[in-house]
Amino acid sequence: MRKFRPEMNYGVREGSPCCSGRLPLQPITVRGPPPRPRKEPSPRATATSGFLSWVAGNAMSKCRGEAAAGAAGILLRYLQEQNRPYSAQDVFGNLQREHGLGKAVVVKTLEQLAQQGKIKEKMYGKQKIYFADQDQFDMVSDADLQGLDGKIVALTAKVQSLQQSCRYMEAELKELSSALTTPEMQKEIQELKKECAGYRERLKNIKAATNHVTPEEKEQVYRERQKYCKEWRKRKRMATELSDAILEGYPKSKKQFFEEVGIETDEDYNVTLPDP
Repeated sequence: MRKFRPEMNYGVREGSPCCSGRLPLQPITVRGPPPRPRKEPSPRATATSGFLSWVAGNAMSKCRGEAAAGAAGILLRYLQEQNRPYSAQDVFGNLQREHGLGKAVVVKTLEQLAQQGKIKEKMYGKQKIYFADQDQFDMVSDADLQGLDGKIVALTAKVQSLQQSCRYMEAELKELSSALTTPEMQKEIQELKKECAGYRERLKNIKAATNHVTPEEKEQVYRERQKYCKEWRKRKRMATELSDAILEGYPKSKKQFFEEVGIETDEDYNVTLPDP
């Protein structure tokens, strides 16, 4: 490879950009792939899409209109039946589960009913209260109010009595549900009869046996049992006292000491000392 020698003339004229040490900067344009030609939708597809959009819009508008019309009747009937003031939120919460009305529909319908004069609207603080028009109801005298209060008291007492009866019936039903049914009781009776028959047969064999234990032999067995239990208790106490004395200077635990020595206790085999 030949080295570049500055004293030699390589055919570059003086005053040219190369001689001045600077090269002219020219913008570089990066060209990507040509864009794909856009496929225009066919007139038939455009017409079909527009028709479907029109049908869907009309269906949604019809559904909204039917929902609004149904909501007006539902809300008007509800306010007249209850005959008490409600906010839009209260009405929405009370009727949402039963009728599935949206909050926006409830608010708009209540405002429309108030504008039509079918219900009354009143500002209570920062929220609106809606209630039925009281002019459509007859005037109630004090005597009628007292009669209604008496009916309320009587019905309240009746409700409490019925609730008490329901609690008693529920308790009785729970008790009967936990009891055995008639087929289960019959099956249980048959099993108990078989068990009783086995016990009678066993008792019969015992009475028929000739090698009965005499009272003297029975007393002798009891005396030996007391003797052995007393000796058992004595030796267990001695072993416990001896092991406790050794464990006072033993560096390890009681369990490790028993494992190293090979001591087996009654507790290891779930054995309980009999009563004297």
